[in-house]
Amino acid sequence: MTAASTVVSKTPQPSRPVIVGMISLGCAKNLVDAEIMLGRVRKAGMQITAQAEEADVVIVNTCSFIDTAKEESIENVFEMNRLRGFSKRGPRQAIIMAGCMAQRFATELQKEIPEVDAFMGIDQVEKVDEIILSAIEHRLQILTSDPAVAEVAAATLPLNFVTRKPVYIPDYDTPRFRLTPAHYAFLKIGEGCNHPCSFCIIPQMRGKHRSRTLDSIVREAKQLVSEGVKEINLISQDTTFWGKDLKGETEYRLPDLLEALNAIEGDFWIRLLYTHPYHWSDELISAIARFPKVARYIDIPLQHIDDGMLGPMRRETSSQYIRDLIAKIREGIPGIAIRTTFIVGFPGETAEHFQTLLDFIKETRFERLGIFTYSKEDGTRAGKMESHVQANVKKSRYKKAMKLQRKIAGEIALSNVGKTIRVLVEKDGVGRTESDAPEVDCRVLFPTGKAKVGTFVDVKVIGSSDYDLVSEVM
Repeated sequence: MTAASTVVSKTPQPSRPVIVGMISLGCAKNLVDAEIMLGRVRKAGMQITAQAEEADVVIVNTCSFIDTAKEESIENVFEMNRLRGFSKRGPRQAIIMAGCMAQRFATELQKEIPEVDAFMGIDQVEKVDEIILSAIEHRLQILTSDPAVAEVAAATLPLNFVTRKPVYIPDYDTPRFRLTPAHYAFLKIGEGCNHPCSFCIIPQMRGKHRSRTLDSIVREAKQLVSEGVKEINLISQDTTFWGKDLKGETEYRLPDLLEALNAIEGDFWIRLLYTHPYHWSDELISAIARFPKVARYIDIPLQHIDDGMLGPMRRETSSQYIRDLIAKIREGIPGIAIRTTFIVGFPGETAEHFQTLLDFIKETRFERLGIFTYSKEDGTRAGKMESHVQANVKKSRYKKAMKLQRKIAGEIALSNVGKTIRVLVEKDGVGRTESDAPEVDCRVLFPTGKAKVGTFVDVKVIGSSDYDLVSEVM
């Protein structure tokens, strides 16, 4: 079956509400897509369940960023197919594959994974209710007692609704069913990416960068704050590119957005995630320092520091540019916590390149840091490069870099002992500081029963481990 741009319209409405299960994998950007799909599901009168065995249809919202993410996505699809036989719906339960992997590989996967009933991409998230009905019909046709219908259905490939070159972007009134705890949310301010990084396939999957309007973002943020959200995490493929593609009577940039969000009444944090170093500016540094609701925390994936790697990676930056930028950020924003990520084992990375990276980590002492081993992605420039680094070498470099960062993180954590800090209570006895983004960073531990989940409290740090702090509530 060829890719479909419209949904089968003859699908009969079921006699009872359809029950939908969701498995969402990958990053926060993918999670927002899952929330939008579930919001649409609820608007259509369907029900949501956290128990896959109760569902009429299970949506696996996949990730395709690196090999391990793709493997996890496929494994979840196969697991849902295995469990289908034990579900209340039995073999009638439909499976939909959504997200980045479906967007990128739907045509190939139609032939390889017949267990899936339908594939949908980025542009179909607000049509998910129609696709659900089509997937259920496809599943029932395969199981029908009519031999002629069953024979045709069995020979038909899974439905494919994916369209290439996505253009979709949500708005402030797009229905969402939030999957995060009540006290924090991810707010997607843009979609797509224009950067040419040689190791990354995201622009081919997500399309060109497209920003939401300032008004749309502010209206959604106000709604979230009114619902009790205490932390708004701004996300996009490149948040620092926000506004550069918007044309009109007034052109906005990220500092303008931060100013507008900071002006919203209420006690909450604004956290900036996924910033590209190329688009940082003095104005942005000044804005973060000036607006009290903006967390003194930045997420700025640098990927490497050696010019011999930054060039082939097509990062649009240089070693000196990065060093100067980090110095300006730390000078301009007192108390800033910097989170970054690096890739080790990129094609052509020598022992000397890697040592330069280790030296940089040791000198810069990042408050938060993660390491990825390079993953060869078909369709990327890097995937076609020669001099690929052996797997055991990549693994060794990963361990060395993380061992160094663990030591640095432990020393930074120890330096907080004796200080009084503000934390957002994540769950009973566990909180996060302004320096810690949800799900990826460190924790602050304190006695249970001392603070309400979703509130800010002051704690005094009385101990530390490599990554976490131990405290008492003031």
